[in-house]
Order: sequence, then structure tokens, then C-alpha cells
Amino acid sequence: LAAKPALTDISLTTNGILLVESAAALKDAGLRRVNISLDTLLPQRFIELTRQDSHARVISGIETAARLFDGLKLDSVLMRGVNDDELVPLLDYGARIGAEVRFIEYMDVGGATRWTPDLVVSRREILQRLTAHFGAVQPVEEPASTAPADRFVLPDLRVFGIISSTTEPFC
Repeated sequence: LAAKPALTDISLTTNGILLVESAAALKDAGLRRVNISLDTLLPQRFIELTRQDSHARVISGIETAARLFDGLKLDSVLMRGVNDDELVPLLDYGARIGAEVRFIEYMDVGGATRWTPDLVVSRREILQRLTAHFGAVQPVEEPASTAPADRFVLPDLRVFGIISSTTEPFC
């Protein structure tokens, strides 16, 4: 029989709404890593994207988790003309709270959204924009990984990831 993984081997992916109330209990139970979806820092845009008026609650949950977890990641799905103007603000926010930001290319999810390739901000474009803003962006040299994100480092040593789910699918 294979051993069951300990809770410390598991990461949690969440939208952050319940983290204010549950982050400490999750940490006490042994959880080490949390991934939180955050596609925008703007309250009105958050409502438009999620159809929920819970931006402040999500931000509070993220900041609670940031105080408790070293392995915090913020996952942001980028959409052209929707939130792609937030590349730098999202990276700055991640740096401020000690979280690694991972940009995710917008992808078709079996017709569940109004996906169109025109909305995709590709990995190449993300890197071009960040290079134009910060200077040379370098890949992080890591051993082979099964993680879907490729990681990069900015000249100021901030690390971020890109999940190329559309232009370089990982599954």
C-alpha cells in the first residue's frame, strides 16, 4: 500500500473568500502552500469578472494568508482588454505581501466562457511587456519540474511565473 501524503504535501487553491476565517486553522493543520486566484486589484473590475462584491474580503483573505504562509502564490488569468493592464500592479502587490504572482494565459474551458483567441495574452507578450517595463527578464534555472508554471526573475530579483495554458499547453 502506498502511503497517503501528509497534509504538508498538499497545497490549497482558493478564491480567498474564506481565508480570513480559515487560514490559521489550515496553517495549524500543517498546510504549507496556498494558491489564490486574483485576476484584478480593482474592486469594480473584480465585480465585473466574478459577479460578486467580495473584493475587500478576498484581499483581506490574501493578506491574512500572506502573514501565515511562506509559499503563497497569486494566480492571475490575463485577458486582453480586460485586465492585462495590471501586469505591473499585480507584481508590485505580490512583492508587497511576499507572494509569487503567476500569470495564466486565458484558455478555452470547453465553451463554459466566451473564450476567443483574441483575448489571449501570450507568454511571449507578457515577457515582452515586462522586459519593456523592468529590463531584462531571465528564466529561473531549476531542475526539471512537473509544475505547470515556468518561472522568471526580474532585474530586481522578484520571481514570477507564467502558465502558458494556450500557447504551450502543459497537459
